[in-house]
Amino acid sequence: MPANIEAARRPKYLNPLRVRLPLPGIISILHRVSGALLFLALPLMLYAFQQSLASPAAFAAFKTALGHWYSKMALLALLWTYFHHLCAGLRHLALDLHIGVDLRSARRSARLTLVTGIALTVLAAVLLW
Repeated sequence: MPANIEAARRPKYLNPLRVRLPLPGIISILHRVSGALLFLALPLMLYAFQQSLASPAAFAAFKTALGHWYSKMALLALLWTYFHHLCAGLRHLALDLHIGVDLRSARRSARLTLVTGIALTVLAAVLLW
C-alpha cells in the first residue's frame, strides 16, 4: 500500500521548463549542445577550407566573405562552441579521474568552465576585429 501512496503524490507530468538545473547540469547540457553544433558545422568548415585552397581568387573571395560583420558573428559563435566544448571536456575528464567530484568543487569548476569559454571567445573577438 505505501507504494500506491507514493505514486499518488508524484506529479502527473514533468514540465522541463520549470525544472531548475544547477550550474553543473547546465554546463553538461551546453557541452552536449556545443559538441552537436561542432559536428553539424564540420562539413561546412571543411567545404569552406577546401574552397579557400582552390585558387588565389577563391581565397580572396573567402577572405572578403569573412570580412562582413555577420560572418564574424557566426565565426565567434562557432569559436564559443569550440572553446566551451574544450573547457567542458577537460572538466569532464577531471571528473572521470575523480578530481573535483564533491559539490563545492563541481560548482567551482562549472563556473570556471563557463567563464573560461567566454573569456577565450572575447579574446578571439578582440583578435578578430
